[in-house]
Amino acid sequence: MRDFWVFGYGSLMWKPGFEFEERRPALLRGAHRSLCVYSWVHRGTQERPGLVFGLDRGGACRGMAFRVRADRREDTIAYLREREQATMVYVEHWRPVMLSADTSVEALTYVVDRRHPQYAGPLPLERQLEIVAGAVGRSGANPEYVVNTATHLQDLGIRDHRIAWLAQRLAG
Repeated sequence: MRDFWVFGYGSLMWKPGFEFEERRPALLRGAHRSLCVYSWVHRGTQERPGLVFGLDRGGACRGMAFRVRADRREDTIAYLREREQATMVYVEHWRPVMLSADTSVEALTYVVDRRHPQYAGPLPLERQLEIVAGAVGRSGANPEYVVNTATHLQDLGIRDHRIAWLAQRLAG
């Protein structure tokens, strides 16, 4: 068994929750980061959904890839399934990610299922702000999640004007 990689594009970037040997900036082609998932568990409830990020089809996404030791494979994947698949809104995929111009690895990714009832699709920024502003779930306040993600994207030199716009208004 070999080491494997996990691709993080939202809270996994700043709070992976699993042990890893190495963390590297990575680029995933064919999907983009989008605040397109109604959160019924971690950042909202079914009665008052929040919004969380999903990998939605098209474009590209810069994030972080984490190398996990082979002997931690089963535990790490079990942890990720419990965390990411609470309502089965994501589909688990192994996708190529670029670690550099000449280095590609297969990474475990969680891509939004567009047929799932939690798929919000593209929403206007004002509507996203409205939804996120008052939502709270098992993992905390929805605004905190968006602001933390925006901060980590900025720290990594990843520019996303939509997320920055939301974070600025949510932070106060």
